[in-house]
Amino acid sequence: MRLSEFRRAVADEFGQGYGQVLLHDLVLAELGGRTPEAALAAGVRAKDVWLALCRAMDVPESRRHGAGLADPKK
Repeated sequence: MRLSEFRRAVADEFGQGYGQVLLHDLVLAELGGRTPEAALAAGVRAKDVWLALCRAMDVPESRRHGAGLADPKK
């Protein structure tokens, strides 16, 4: 997962505003007690951060995989 795909997935799933709050403020034990933004900055793969965020926010598995990919019809 590329960083652009990660950002698109967050915005699609949580909305632009709330997604940004989660990235900056939500501390996840699964990411070593870091926020998603801090984990990305520390070199954690975007896919791993996305999946940790999904688990923490109870996103159904059906919406976790393939998220963030550009819609080829657009």
